[in-house]
Amino acid sequence: MKKDRQEMILNLIDKYAVTTQAELMGYLKDLGVEVTQATVSRDIRELKLVKQTDENGISRYRQADSLNNKFLKFSAIFSESIISTNCAQNITVVKCHPGTANACCAAIDSMDLEDVAGTIAGDDTIFILCKNERAARDTKRDIESYTKKAT
Repeated sequence: MKKDRQEMILNLIDKYAVTTQAELMGYLKDLGVEVTQATVSRDIRELKLVKQTDENGISRYRQADSLNNKFLKFSAIFSESIISTNCAQNITVVKCHPGTANACCAAIDSMDLEDVAGTIAGDDTIFILCKNERAARDTKRDIESYTKKAT
């Protein structure tokens, strides 16, 4: 039952922009599965679902993929260090608290991001050279989604 329910949850979040646990419970109920909020919360945790902003700006549940896992690994350093992000053509600019840019940049470098050509860090600023403008916007969005101070 649990395995079937969790498979249904994965199918539902792929098919619909599920934004809340209550909404997920409603979809499950429509499929004939009665669950409590605690069960849904546990399933979300076990499936390693994360809320992520999609291309339409909607914060929805998604399964963490390897890129997300890489960002999650460094979310503490990002949330404590990053002040803001911005894009200029194919460059993502990350403003950090003084003295923290090098650590954030090293974390970004260790992710081996496919669309990143290279990075350079100063004391409080990181330039991330991306392969194109869309990659720069995607990189900005991904970094922001793992910071408490997303701008």
